[in-house]
Amino acid sequence: MPNARTAADSDLDAVTETVALAFADDPVWGVALARPDGRIDHHRAYWRLFVRGAHQLGGVRLLDDAAAVAVWVPDGSAEMSGDLTDQLMALNQEALGPEGLEQMKVLYERFDASRPTTTHAYLSLLATHPAHRGRGLGQALLADDLRGWDARGVPTYLESSNPANDHRYRRLGYAPIGSFTAVRDDAVVTAMWRPEGGAEG
Repeated sequence: MPNARTAADSDLDAVTETVALAFADDPVWGVALARPDGRIDHHRAYWRLFVRGAHQLGGVRLLDDAAAVAVWVPDGSAEMSGDLTDQLMALNQEALGPEGLEQMKVLYERFDASRPTTTHAYLSLLATHPAHRGRGLGQALLADDLRGWDARGVPTYLESSNPANDHRYRRLGYAPIGSFTAVRDDAVVTAMWRPEGGAEG
């Protein structure tokens, strides 16, 4: 398996590509990012903003060729700067239109409301490039990152937007702590918490 490492500036295009491809058919984000004309060329620009925000915090991790990537936000940090947030809202307005922009704002509010206020590291995104699915690379990268958070005594939190992945998170010590639904449909997002060392049982 390739080595896990923190992303450099030169990795961001590859990281963004992996995230965009992995989430194109996600039950929540595939629907949330659907535009009236059916185009998907805005996906890379959208995810690039989240990748850039985490990269500024040193929170982007990957296997050497970006076959799998993890996007982390340390506790107390905003997911992206004000400038990036402004770019995100402008992109949503252009790609999704006024109604889509408002729906996305509500979706963000639901994510924010679900996030615990206690100290933790936030796994914003975990993605495996479609060409490398089925090899356990995303799980291996996450396990490696969790060893680092455990060594620092930091619990972690994530939202699972695809129920098919929930059991994979459970295997690494996460447990559900709540859920909410998406805005455009009834897709369920499961909030999951992992204490230092992983949940018991």
